[in-house]
Amino acid sequence: MNKVTINENICKGCGLCVISCPKKILKLSDEHINAKGYHPAEVIDGDKCISCAMCATMCPDVAIIVER
Repeated sequence: MNKVTINENICKGCGLCVISCPKKILKLSDEHINAKGYHPAEVIDGDKCISCAMCATMCPDVAIIVER
């Protein structure tokens, strides 16, 4: 099973991972704010993940880990 882990304490909510995901399984949190004051990305449907790692590749803060 594929797994995407986002370190919400590092995430700055830039949205590059959301834009790059071909399966659209990520979104920026509407309600949650991390310690730095950003709305971090979150996984909304991990079962659809194909482990392409586009999200991790695009993340400028290296806040995403994709496991296969």
